[in-house]
Amino acid sequence: MEVLLTVEGLKKSFKEKDVLKGISFEVRKGEIMAILGPNGAGKSTTIRNIMGIMYPDEGSITFHQHNGKGIPRNKIGYLPEERGLYKNVKVMDILLYLAELKDYPLDKAKERALLYLKKFDLEGKEKVSMDELSKGMGQKVQFISSIIHEPELLILDEPFSGLDPVSQELFKEEIRNLANNGTAILLSSHQMNLVEEMCDRVFMIQRGQKVIYGTLDEVKTEYANFKCTIHGKNRPSTLENIPNVQRVEQNGDTSILYLDKDVNPTTWLKQLPNETTIHELKIHRISLHEIFIDIATDKNLLVEEGAEHA
Repeated sequence: MEVLLTVEGLKKSFKEKDVLKGISFEVRKGEIMAILGPNGAGKSTTIRNIMGIMYPDEGSITFHQHNGKGIPRNKIGYLPEERGLYKNVKVMDILLYLAELKDYPLDKAKERALLYLKKFDLEGKEKVSMDELSKGMGQKVQFISSIIHEPELLILDEPFSGLDPVSQELFKEEIRNLANNGTAILLSSHQMNLVEEMCDRVFMIQRGQKVIYGTLDEVKTEYANFKCTIHGKNRPSTLENIPNVQRVEQNGDTSILYLDKDVNPTTWLKQLPNETTIHELKIHRISLHEIFIDIATDKNLLVEEGAEHA
């Protein structure tokens, strides 16, 4: 796939504190790439540098062969984490105003605004002031404002925050549609289940440095540990003595067995003691949520001793 955005060796410091320490990644046309990290890791600083809100101390950001102040910002859409549309302005007026700022034809902007208002169950709200809308409705309008000018790169910072399940599904569907039509999407979110469900690739930073970068399959291969969840009353000592079990966590009658890396699940199952009580059993790979928690808290439970994160 064509690379639209390249971030290379990005460094940024504030008051002698290194916030970004030479990070590099790419975002390709038609893909959804997640940028992840705990609070304070450097995600927002990275996004602000891409948007030209600030500029790096070292490194480069290239979009369509342009870099620095030459990047065509009208080709980029941005949904910030802190929503900030003018409260006393009518919905259609604010959408057309923001489209005009992006040099987008107003007749096409109005047509797209009406289309998206209908799609997001806001039909008939075009003359309503922003301060009359609920939080969820306002978030929908802000999302529309970020895509009304047909951006080639869309940056979404916590787009699902505060949305009810129905609205989340609407957002997910539209984000996928945009990617399928060629929009490159950089998505930042703390909702790992949604990231795992939607994203093609993952870039995770911790303390301003890269710790994970690759497709979800590559990430899962790097953290190839399986875990086995057993529902049934069993003694921890019995389960801990099973070969290739790193550790056991128990919650009531549910036991989670974390297995050695590269274990063969089919072969391993044959080693379960006959006396094991099993009402239900599931073997699956460790989730992106667990990988995130492990790295963010420096537990290092998911890699072999002495190994570094990818």
